[in-house]
Amino acid sequence: MLHRSIKTPCNGLCSTVYGDLVCRGCKRFHYEIISWNHYSEKEKQAIWSRLEDLLVQVIASKLEVYDESRLRWQLELQSIRYPADLSAYCWAYQLLVKGSHSTQQLTACGIALLPEFQGLPLSALCNVVDRELLFLSYAYYKRYITPDFLQ
Repeated sequence: MLHRSIKTPCNGLCSTVYGDLVCRGCKRFHYEIISWNHYSEKEKQAIWSRLEDLLVQVIASKLEVYDESRLRWQLELQSIRYPADLSAYCWAYQLLVKGSHSTQQLTACGIALLPEFQGLPLSALCNVVDRELLFLSYAYYKRYITPDFLQ
């Protein structure tokens, strides 16, 4: 199961059923979730790329991945699934989200927090990342999907 590719960004925390235009879990847009199984591989890849770009932007502003092989080893050691074809910064996010309770030394994972985030509990860091990622996803939606000048 660990080595199977991840087929969808869904993480089981969907908020679009409550009317959110951007899912608080996976950060996809409401119509992307509804239509996911009907999209071509090229369309799915475009969504994955957008999510990856936004996530890397947020994560890279908080930490540095300096040893990808160590990070991959820790993910596999902790049986954390990760999107192997995406950036190592996306892997680091998976480690923070799913392994923050069992990961004490980030340096053992090939990760170093940037100075302004050192000392912040990993669960709090996850919350900061999640809020920023949701904010950027909404901003993307407002700018490119529903621009004000079209309304």
